Amino acid sequence: MTGLEISHVSYAYGQRRALDDVTFSVAAGRFCALLGPNGAGKSTLFALLTRLIVTREGQIGVAGFDIARTPRAALARIGVVFQQPTLDLDMSVRRNLRYFAGLHGLSGRPAALAIDAALSQLGMAERADELVRALNGGHRRRMEIARALIHAPEVLLLDEPTVGLDAASRQAITDHVHLLAESGLAVLWATHLVDEIRPSDQVVVLHRGKVLSDGSAAALAGEEGLAKAFLSMTAEGREVPA
Repeated sequence: MTGLEISHVSYAYGQRRALDDVTFSVAAGRFCALLGPNGAGKSTLFALLTRLIVTREGQIGVAGFDIARTPRAALARIGVVFQQPTLDLDMSVRRNLRYFAGLHGLSGRPAALAIDAALSQLGMAERADELVRALNGGHRRRMEIARALIHAPEVLLLDEPTVGLDAASRQAITDHVHLLAESGLAVLWATHLVDEIRPSDQVVVLHRGKVLSDGSAAALAGEEGLAKAFLSMTAEGREVPA
């Protein structure tokens, strides 16, 4: 099934090439970790996937829609959780979600049902009427993921979603998103933390704007383990077979 397709995408900031011929795909029902150190190009790729910036080099497909030719249709099928929180702390969880639903043209009973379903998926139903300010970091992140699911996207993008969270919250968020992938979403999870990745996950290693490897975490890890394999690749800048 079609999920996310990235083909020969490049982008430069002046003379600095942030992405260089990036190609990979994420099928529906797959959890793909975009693994790379700081400065690898992960945030630039996310900016392209969400049309914050555009490029003429390469193609991006979302659920079968070309993001350059049919941007509205493509973006309607994407849910996004950015690294920096974008919540109104002085509104309740439900009111935050209702506002976001309105941006997608949902109101009344359809919006209420979508909000209840998204909160239930993330184990947040009992906190719907609490102020966001009262939530801990882990619950705020769950709320942001719930918000990204309101319009029933087919592709879910998460940019370093566990930054600043404690170990228990990180694990809970990672587990929830893996369940979302199992339910049929194509998930692209940008991270530099290998302990968030399961052996069966797809892993795309991005370093200095280039894809060094694309395959299963288990295959990439080999006998030395994923952490050592990742450090070896990014330290030396050479490809390792997936």
